[in-house]
Amino acid sequence: MSTTSTSHPATTAPPHGPDGLPDHACREAAADPTGPATVFVCDRHGTPQLWLAAPQDPEPRLLDPAPDPVVTAGWSPDGRWIAYTAAPGGGEHTVVRVIRPDGTGRHDIAGAGTLAAAHFGCWTPDGSALAVTEAVAAEAFPPPATPADLGGVPAGAETVPAARQGVLVASLVDPDGLRPARRVAVEAGSATLRVCDISADGRWMLLRRGPRGYREAVVVDLRDGRETCLLPAADGDPWIGRFSPDSRTLWLRSDEDREYAALLAVRLRADGSHGELRSVTARDGADLELLAVDRSASRAVLAWNDRGRTVLQTAALGAGGTLGPLRSVPLPHEVVTRADPDAAGGWLLSVSGSVRQPGVWTVPAGGAPARTAWTSPAPRGPVPPVLLELQARDGTPLAGWFHRAPGRSGPGPCVVHLHGGPESQERPVLEPLYQALLARGLQVFAPDVRGSSGHGRTFLGADRGAARLAAVDDVADCAAHLVDAGLADPGRLTVMGRSYGGYLVMSALVRHPDLFRAGVAVCGMSDFATFFAGTEPWIAESAAVKYGHPVHDHDLLALLSPMTHIDALRTPVLAVHGALDTNVPPGESEQFVRAARQRGVPAELLLFPDEGHDLARRASREHLYRAAGDWLTRWAG
Repeated sequence: MSTTSTSHPATTAPPHGPDGLPDHACREAAADPTGPATVFVCDRHGTPQLWLAAPQDPEPRLLDPAPDPVVTAGWSPDGRWIAYTAAPGGGEHTVVRVIRPDGTGRHDIAGAGTLAAAHFGCWTPDGSALAVTEAVAAEAFPPPATPADLGGVPAGAETVPAARQGVLVASLVDPDGLRPARRVAVEAGSATLRVCDISADGRWMLLRRGPRGYREAVVVDLRDGRETCLLPAADGDPWIGRFSPDSRTLWLRSDEDREYAALLAVRLRADGSHGELRSVTARDGADLELLAVDRSASRAVLAWNDRGRTVLQTAALGAGGTLGPLRSVPLPHEVVTRADPDAAGGWLLSVSGSVRQPGVWTVPAGGAPARTAWTSPAPRGPVPPVLLELQARDGTPLAGWFHRAPGRSGPGPCVVHLHGGPESQERPVLEPLYQALLARGLQVFAPDVRGSSGHGRTFLGADRGAARLAAVDDVADCAAHLVDAGLADPGRLTVMGRSYGGYLVMSALVRHPDLFRAGVAVCGMSDFATFFAGTEPWIAESAAVKYGHPVHDHDLLALLSPMTHIDALRTPVLAVHGALDTNVPPGESEQFVRAARQRGVPAELLLFPDEGHDLARRASREHLYRAAGDWLTRWAG
């Protein structure tokens, strides 16, 4: 087996694109509630780090120079602290840290253990405590299960074997360290417990609980830890709702009894029980993604996912959690990923789009969006993708974004790229991988196969159980459509995907062995038995609901596993993995490459020793772009 390990130090200069313009990404912006400053995540030095600036500052200030990739951040309501989630070493075991705006006082408050993962939830209204969720893994993982190990477990046993279960704890932590952490909720075997909001009066906490596809909103009375009500919520990671400014209404993002997530509301009684769930606003064919409220509690902003593009609206807040007339806000980018109120009555938007890197824009009250000085300007060259629609072999509607290579008008080499999740969605944003492939003359089609979000509740759940094989057939149907539409040369089709998309690549190569000339599978699952044996316990808990029970559904999972059908593989494959990946362990790629080479199929493994499930460092990603481009053009270019 050919294995390449690569490690890249972080660069020290801001990156520039081929036209000489700055080419860094800014995300997850949070406004100082007491002044003009903004904290955000940016990869100016090669790794996503924590930066701080006012919108008009020409250059931001690096707040935390630690090399650990930063995921998200949030400012305390009193402005004294900034909390953020980081991934030490680039692995999957995240920590929650706090730091003062002047860069002093940095310390970990959750997840410091080597077998833990912590998640930043929200601040208490007075800024005296931070709500976090910490997942603690089992200290020893059992060896990969064999068919004999998986028999004899009675129906109704635990969701996953006890040795694979974890414990998630939701706590309130004092950033000053003067008071001990207070546990609010403990869930044994829970996969997705998150803290979403705390009411303005400090009494109620909103938790998200339940596996993928079965989310529920839980209201907890912080006075005694009692759960007062459970309500249906839509899938969201992690936002499912928030309390109204008067603490009497709970707004929910829910798709209960409907295809697309809408904004629902319910009044809370004095004892925490709830009244009737009612619809506040909905949009045909679009999912509600975000709801934020300004500092004065007078206006709200709502973000809708309409066929991949964001529709942003504002409205005045009325009594009882009602909204006034909705007004659309013009956007400089296709997608809004976060909206945060600033101290001046406006909004801070984290946005992504098809012609520039992700950035941060300000929207003054009643004004037009303006780019912050430290957000990358639009480079010359990127062309927005085109939405393609098609039908699968069983009549299911499919759609995806087609990126045409510069100067190409007829059929040519084309890469079908598959996103992860499987609940993710392909959206019209600037993807550096696609730009690297396009520069080589490789066109890219990025579809949403069944199981993706953004296309309704039925489509989202259409890949459960044995129907996952239909999602693999969707990949083949997308390739056939590209050929029939005159967009791809049938002799130069290739396929690439990451995470669940990597699994789809392996599955497509063994189930449709004559369709693609080459494949690139990034951190994909190759065998569900070894995946369940090696992944994090809380991931196993969630995955069991999505893919199948590792004990009771053993035969189904074997059928769905690419390794079961490895004898059919004839297509050259490059597998890519982070050595620190504990979500999908690197053994999943190693065994697929080993089996391919044993059967005489060209196969290579690219291993990044300092990366986890996501390639957080720009140098690693750029190495992947080159390696993938070389591999695909070698066999189909």
